[in-house]
Amino acid sequence: MDERKLVLLHTNDIHSHFERMPRIAEALRRLRTKHAAGDPLVIDCGDHMDRMRPETEGSAGLANIAVLNATGYDLVVPGNNEGLTMTPDMLAAAYAERRGYSVVCGNLLESATGRPPAWMEPYRIVERGGIRVGVIGLTAYYPDFYSLLGWTVAEPIETAARLTERLRPDVDVLVVVSHLGINNDKAMAERIDGIDIIIGSHTHHLLEQPLHYAGTYIAAAGCFGKYVGELEFAYDADSGALRLIDGGCRDTDGFPPDPGIEELIRAEERASRSRLERAAAVLDKPIDIRWETESGLGNLLASGIRRWTNAEIGIVNAGQILQSLPAGEVTLYKLLEICPSPINPCLVRLSGEQIRRALEESLLDEFTRKPLKGFGFRGKVLGTLCLSGVRVEYAADGEPYGKIRSVTVNGEPLDPLRLYEVGTIDMFTFGIGYMSLGQGETVAYYLPEFIRDVLRAQLGDEEEIRRSGVPRWFSIG
Repeated sequence: MDERKLVLLHTNDIHSHFERMPRIAEALRRLRTKHAAGDPLVIDCGDHMDRMRPETEGSAGLANIAVLNATGYDLVVPGNNEGLTMTPDMLAAAYAERRGYSVVCGNLLESATGRPPAWMEPYRIVERGGIRVGVIGLTAYYPDFYSLLGWTVAEPIETAARLTERLRPDVDVLVVVSHLGINNDKAMAERIDGIDIIIGSHTHHLLEQPLHYAGTYIAAAGCFGKYVGELEFAYDADSGALRLIDGGCRDTDGFPPDPGIEELIRAEERASRSRLERAAAVLDKPIDIRWETESGLGNLLASGIRRWTNAEIGIVNAGQILQSLPAGEVTLYKLLEICPSPINPCLVRLSGEQIRRALEESLLDEFTRKPLKGFGFRGKVLGTLCLSGVRVEYAADGEPYGKIRSVTVNGEPLDPLRLYEVGTIDMFTFGIGYMSLGQGETVAYYLPEFIRDVLRAQLGDEEEIRRSGVPRWFSIG
C-alpha cells in the first residue's frame, strides 16, 4: 500500500483581532514544524479584515496583509468583509502586497470582464507529499451588494459543482474552502459528488472535531482567532481512499505570542493611528448620544441617512453610535471609535403600519436594551429609534404596543396603508433588530459608504447640527 500524508492548517473569521494574531502565528509555526514531513498547506478562509479596527481602517487592509505575509499562508479566500467593505481598487492594492500565497475564489468575478481580477484565481492545484490537491475557494452570496461595487457573485453551490467536475479528474484530493456557513457546507456535501474536504467559515461555527457528513469531511475553527484548525489525513495512492488520522481545533491561548508579529502589529497600529488622527470636523459644542431615548447624535445620523438616500423619512437605531462627542476637533480615529460598524445606508419602502410597529417597539426596554451581534453590527445594544421627518407623541405609561398617540410624517398624519420611502440601514433588511423595518421592499443599497461617512458629512453642516437638537419624540403624560 502506497500511503501518503496530507496536513491542512486553517484559520477563519479573525475579523482584525490583531491581539490574537501573534498567538496564531506561533501556533501555525509549531504545527508546521510538527508536521514538517507532510509539508502542511496553510489556509485562511476569509474575513481576516474588519474595518472596525484602526489597524485595518487606517491602512486600507495593508496591516492585515503584512501579518498574513509574516505568518506564512499558502492560500487565502476573501470573505464578505473583504469583498463588501473594501472597494475593488482597495483590494487590488492590498493583495498586490501579498507574499508567498494565492488568493482563491471561484464565484467572484469582475462585472466588466466576467473574469477574476488579476490578483485572484478561481481554484488552485498544489502538490503536497506526492498528493495533487485541488482547492476551490467560495465566498458568501450577496449579489445585490456585490453588483454595486462592480462585482458579479455567482451562486456558490452551483459554482462548486461546476468546478468540482472540472478539477476532479486532475487531482487526488479535492478541498473546498468555503466562506458560506455551515448549512451551505452540509448542502454541498449532500449534493456534490467528489468533494473530499470542506473547510468552512462565515457563520463562526466551531467544530472541535471535523464532521464526516455525506462522505465529506467538514471542518471549521470558530472565530476571532481563538482557535487554529489542524487536519491530518492519510491518502492511499493505490485505492484513492482518504482517511482522517487526527483533526481538531487548537486553542491559541495554549501558544505564546510570536514577538516578531507583536512588534509588526505595534508598528502597523502606530502608522494607522497616525493616518486616522486627521481632523474630520470641529464642533463648537458637544453632541450627545443616548441609547434609550433620542439624542443629538442619533438625530443627526437619522437626518443624514435621510438626506443621503433622498427619502421622506430617516430611521436608524441609536446603538450604532457608541459615544458622545465633546466640543473641539473630531478626528477620523474618533469617528471610527464611536461608529465602528461597517453598515451601509439603504432606501426601503415601508407601509405606515410597519413603521408604526417599529416605533412602538422602540419604546420598550426589551428592544432598546437588547444585546446584538452580527450582520455588520459592532455595537453593544440595539437602542431606540432615531428619526428624521417624523414626529411622535406617546404616553410613557401606556400598554406595550399601545403607547403611541399620534405620528406625523412631514406634517401629515401617518397613513397605515401608504408606502413611504425610508432611508435606513442595511442591517434591518437582514431581519435583525426591528423586524418590521426589514419587511418592506428594498429599493437601493448605498456602497461603499458606511454610516460613519454619513455622520462625517453631517458634522460638517452647522444647520444639520442645529436641527439635531429639535425633538422628534414627545411624551404627553
